[in-house]
Amino acid sequence: MIAGSLLVAGCAVRVPDNLQPVTNFDVGRYAGTWYELARIDHRFEKGLVNVSAQYSLNSDGTVKVVNRGFNPAKNEWKEATGTARFLGDPRTAALKVSFFGPFYGGYNVVRLSDDYQTALVIGNTRDYFWLLSRQKTMPEAQKRALLAEAARLGVDLNKVIEVPQP
Repeated sequence: MIAGSLLVAGCAVRVPDNLQPVTNFDVGRYAGTWYELARIDHRFEKGLVNVSAQYSLNSDGTVKVVNRGFNPAKNEWKEATGTARFLGDPRTAALKVSFFGPFYGGYNVVRLSDDYQTALVIGNTRDYFWLLSRQKTMPEAQKRALLAEAARLGVDLNKVIEVPQP
């Protein structure tokens, strides 16, 4: 999620092979605050806890993304603002996100609960993964089930870390 902080080489963004983003997606319902409960760590999020993303709709059909996390080692908040654009039909949850000019990263919502309370997001490759929730915590059994679903989708759970949400 700091989904938006994805920086993948170049501007080419695609959905990874054998993955289907959520269809009948309602970006209005998806808007709001999401908390990162687990991720594959990357340099742009390294060491961050209490990570959240705020999504809001822009008048031109794009989505404003504000990612925020706390770095306890530096005792400071890190924040990045970007823009997400749909790769095609806005009813399909396949987007590209930019925080750095013309450079985009993939943001594919591949699982979304019917009540829009939990989501699994994968980037351009399965090396970019986030487990998101509207709440800062979830029952351990639910988290394990969602991570098992991520594994079935090809995410290497050995690379996934849990994100503290103090």
